[in-house]
Amino acid sequence: MTNPLFECELTPEQMLDNLPAFFEKLNSLARDIGLELTEYQADHIAMRINDNQLTDQAHQAWLKFGTVISSAYINGRPIIVLEFTKPISIQNWAIECLELPYPAKGKQYPNQGWEHVEFVIPSDAKTAKEYLKELKSRMPRLLDAWDRMESMGINIKLSSPKGEGERLANPTVAFKRDGVCIKLHPHALKQVVLSEQ
Repeated sequence: MTNPLFECELTPEQMLDNLPAFFEKLNSLARDIGLELTEYQADHIAMRINDNQLTDQAHQAWLKFGTVISSAYINGRPIIVLEFTKPISIQNWAIECLELPYPAKGKQYPNQGWEHVEFVIPSDAKTAKEYLKELKSRMPRLLDAWDRMESMGINIKLSSPKGEGERLANPTVAFKRDGVCIKLHPHALKQVVLSEQ
């Protein structure tokens, strides 16, 4: 019997093997943006899968590595958050959670697999615009690189994703290039999940 997850290189074991290569691209993006992230918490890592059945299979497979702490509807689709039994260690970071969104209707990702890592840079900002302004004032190298981002092929997105029942504002600033994305936000995902309870 074939294993579609294995054929698409999306089993947890294959994904963990791909982690060092993904982080090389992530580090390259961080350097170009002017972000020094080593002192901040790598809060969680996120996968993207284009097919509901495949996402179901990934969801079940990852249960060997942790426990689901949230299953919320955000922007009209379920997003599973799994806390690892043992954090994933990569470079200087110990990543505690996996974010596994079900595919959004009508959206196809060019690549399935790892898509972003979210880092916690604490702040009291309530909106993404306020948060970005604060990040620029705290990180001079980010400010220096700002006007060159477009020419480096880096897309910037500000958002304030919110799940049903969340009470903690967690504005997000995202930087994306070539299928790799770094997201910055003020609160850890586990804090946001606790605010739902």
